[in-house]
Amino acid sequence: MKKLLLFVLAVAGYAAADGRTNISVTTDHTQLVLQVKDNGRLYQTYLGERLSADSNLDDLDQPWAKPTNSNIAGFEAYPVMGTEDYYDAAMGIRHADGNPTTVLKYVSHEQRATDGGTETVIRLKDEVYPVNVTLHYVAYAEEDIIKQWTEISHDEKGGVDLSRYSSSMLYFESEKYYLTEFCGDWSKEMQMKHTELNNGKKILDSRLGTRTAMAMQPFFELGFDAPARENEGTVLMGTIAWTGNFRFTFEVDHNGALRVLSGINPDASLYRLKRGEVFVTPEFIFTLSTEGVGEGSRRFARWALDHQLFKGKEDRMTLLNNWENTFFNFDEAKLTSLFDEARDLGVDLFLLDDGWFGNKYPRSNDAAGLGDWQVTKEKLPNGVPYLVKTANEKGVEFGIWIEPEMVNPKSELAEKHPDWILRLPNRDTYYFRNQLVLDMTNPEVQDFVFGVVDNLMQENPNLKFFKWDCNSPITNIYSHYEKQNQGNLYIDYVRGFYKTLERIQQKYPDLNMMMCSSGGGRCDFGALKYYTEFWCSDNTDPVERLFIQWGFSHFMPAKVMCAHVTNMNRRASVKFRTDVAFMCKLGFDIGLHDMAPADKAFCQNALKEYNRLKQLVFSPMTYRLVSPYDGNHCVIQRVSEDKSHAIVAAYDIHPRVGENLHPTRLQGLDADARYRVKEICLMPDARSGMYFHDRVYTGDYLMKVGLKVLTGGELSSRIIELVKE
Repeated sequence: MKKLLLFVLAVAGYAAADGRTNISVTTDHTQLVLQVKDNGRLYQTYLGERLSADSNLDDLDQPWAKPTNSNIAGFEAYPVMGTEDYYDAAMGIRHADGNPTTVLKYVSHEQRATDGGTETVIRLKDEVYPVNVTLHYVAYAEEDIIKQWTEISHDEKGGVDLSRYSSSMLYFESEKYYLTEFCGDWSKEMQMKHTELNNGKKILDSRLGTRTAMAMQPFFELGFDAPARENEGTVLMGTIAWTGNFRFTFEVDHNGALRVLSGINPDASLYRLKRGEVFVTPEFIFTLSTEGVGEGSRRFARWALDHQLFKGKEDRMTLLNNWENTFFNFDEAKLTSLFDEARDLGVDLFLLDDGWFGNKYPRSNDAAGLGDWQVTKEKLPNGVPYLVKTANEKGVEFGIWIEPEMVNPKSELAEKHPDWILRLPNRDTYYFRNQLVLDMTNPEVQDFVFGVVDNLMQENPNLKFFKWDCNSPITNIYSHYEKQNQGNLYIDYVRGFYKTLERIQQKYPDLNMMMCSSGGGRCDFGALKYYTEFWCSDNTDPVERLFIQWGFSHFMPAKVMCAHVTNMNRRASVKFRTDVAFMCKLGFDIGLHDMAPADKAFCQNALKEYNRLKQLVFSPMTYRLVSPYDGNHCVIQRVSEDKSHAIVAAYDIHPRVGENLHPTRLQGLDADARYRVKEICLMPDARSGMYFHDRVYTGDYLMKVGLKVLTGGELSSRIIELVKE
């Protein structure tokens, strides 16, 4: 185990002969250099591959970095609106006297060890107004990840408004820039789109509040000189750790330089900052890979597992969900019969989904009951404790669905506490999915939401899992609690949400929770500090899931990506559907009672294989070998960190007749080692049709020649295991 070296270097870096100070933020392969220039302001002079130790950082201050018609050299690290910069700024402020400008000057900086990385803290201030800005950078050396955020505060005697508050501003110079965005809608999340950036702005953003990632997911990739490629080329991969409105701005200036601004979306969020209050922006997280997005993905997955995710190094439970089996139509007898199915299938957990609560307004559909978290006596006369006890007696754990931030107008909660609901006071109310959003800026609402979990846990201490849903964006943007500061609403909502999750985590540190938002409407590293996993999409069609999971794999480790086997797309066999879910956090939402015996036996065996190989499936060493975007097939590979074990999942979607199928070259293996190759997860009594089954190959052969893992069979699949001999 590596020792954590604790150190603080006051005014770290070094000063140039002319009095300028260079500050370097480094990982094993990346370096960001900031310089304090003669005017006392802070500028970025370099971001790229790590320089050698004997490089003179003063030489980075070259004429090319000087903006045209300006006496200011370089790109300012945190520019403020209203000064001499021509382009979008990182910060906007209106002082108590109405002045809309601030000039930030360097004060000091330090570097110190933090958990897994090195943190650089740079303090800036305005010499005219009592405004302070602190820039934070945490560099994770081995993972080649840099995390950046900003703190803003003031000591003015009147009200100060923030109109911009970015987490990060980065600058690049290249001949061309190519953006990959991840967008979609309900049931088609994480669709990859590519475009070239030219002069002007390209903005990726969300202003949906709660279900923030419904249309735009908070990730991007930038290819320099060429579109981002899997295994070659320089690419910046970035994301924001924020479960709310976000904005990425890409602006190419008149000199062809690219500015990248990342942070909270300031639209409709003019923030009133109190005297002495510290405004902390979300973390912007990025890696700069010179070996394509594949290497960047492996960096993100390794970093997330080691440093960001809740229970990142712990196991995950397989489960059987009742939703597509019963929907709202269930009772105790039906549920307890499903406990038997869960036990027979071999999963760890049974998950009771929506429809178990409400008495005055029973939850028999999505139009009533939301907010009334008492068990429906007519459906479940013995309550949740009986279900937990019975499931445990049958050898499975028990989990339950909640949607605690939401309320149906037809509920006792809405009748008792109309002031807890985000709703315009003088206009018609707009309903999304027959529901409204509770005001998480209100401490009373935070207590209520915490109480939903706490009451269930107090009554049922053996509850192991919550599925936390969030089906509506904020549709009526008005807080009855923050009457005078409506611009704070979107931001304070997320802060109240996090505060509540922190209380839950502190009291119930062993509790597992799935983040769901009508699918992938929430999918960020901010919330994943509190949730063990997230639901990628309500679309469980295995063909569509290949695209969705392909997109998420660029940033998210498999351990947090929930994938369930369902009856969606019955044209695909149970084997194909299971093989697609096998490469993520596996679950089932399907009835065993109407399964063919061979299909049931296959699922039982697949679960045994999954449990045997789970740590390999969860490995951060992901190699995307054949993209579903490129044709009619998909191949993905995972390799253990010591290269002794690997798994390959190959999918034939809609092959063309007579298509030429070439060997697929594997990656990430030990070239000098020998690997035994076997097809696993076969249907009962089936024999592998692969010519390479149970044969031994060198890693060199497998990476240079490859294996013919693809076929001409429509909606066919195979799972292949490689073991080092």
